[in-house]
Amino acid sequence: MEDWRRHVKHISILIFGAVVIFLFYHNSKRKSEAWEPAPEPDNYHVPYPGNYKFIMDETQTCQKTTPFLVLMVQIAPFDVAARDAIRRMWGSEKLVLGQLVETLFILGLPGGADAEQQQKKLEQENQQHHDLIQSDFQDSYGNLTIKTMTMLEWLSAYCVKASFAMKIDSDMFLHVPNLVKLLLDSNSSKALNYMTGLVWWHSPVLRDQSNKFYMPKTVFAEPEYPPYPLGMAYVMSLDLPRKILEVSSHIKPIFIEDVYLGMCLKRLGISPTDPPAKTMFLVDPVHPLSTCYLSKVIAMTTTSIPQMKSYWERSRQPDAKC
Repeated sequence: MEDWRRHVKHISILIFGAVVIFLFYHNSKRKSEAWEPAPEPDNYHVPYPGNYKFIMDETQTCQKTTPFLVLMVQIAPFDVAARDAIRRMWGSEKLVLGQLVETLFILGLPGGADAEQQQKKLEQENQQHHDLIQSDFQDSYGNLTIKTMTMLEWLSAYCVKASFAMKIDSDMFLHVPNLVKLLLDSNSSKALNYMTGLVWWHSPVLRDQSNKFYMPKTVFAEPEYPPYPLGMAYVMSLDLPRKILEVSSHIKPIFIEDVYLGMCLKRLGISPTDPPAKTMFLVDPVHPLSTCYLSKVIAMTTTSIPQMKSYWERSRQPDAKC
């Protein structure tokens, strides 16, 4: 009986020891996991460069013409209303201050359940207007960097004889005469390595994970981004697309397209140029603008197509000045 008790006691001690060791290990592991930072998901980069191809680019722009300025409007495939409005408004201005200006729309593939139907409508639209440049990437907010880089590819391939190109969003009012006047200025008309717009200097990298522009240190370690023109509208001399594409192969693209452009410019040793006046590029204007203020604008965001139309019509009036 005594031997049996000692045997049971021995087994109990072994079991207790095993439980203590298990609990200690499990608790230590939990503490270790609590202190280790969670790995960052790699959704801050985009899949470019890639083997993207142009599936629609039957325009005569830059192929049978040599424009002074090419306006490249980045737009969603489904947004026919904005394209038609721009065609009727500032996109209709072809000869400005003696210079040829042409407008094109750049887009990717439509998505959703009706993507095939949307694509057929785009092909019909292009048969009528011949002003769509479409590449075979999926058109989405997360692919704006791809959209910009394919725009640069097209400009580099077809528009080297043109002088300038502007990337502009489809919700912008554009005062084309003011833009052409700026580019005819002696300081920029024959410029190389020239890019201007609303330039953001010393822009802080956002580390708040709740912000849609959050950027982890594992992707971009510096506290500030290099200077870059805000993506709503910027203009460049047409020696730049090729140069940017060349250095882009050494810089992993991020999803913030205008920041990535600034990263490429920094690699080139090129800095964007501030416009002569702050009134020329407006990201969040207080509407409605006075006629005097409107006469100084080059590009600004609008809240609707009717508002864009109102500003365009006012800007063309003989008394549209201070």
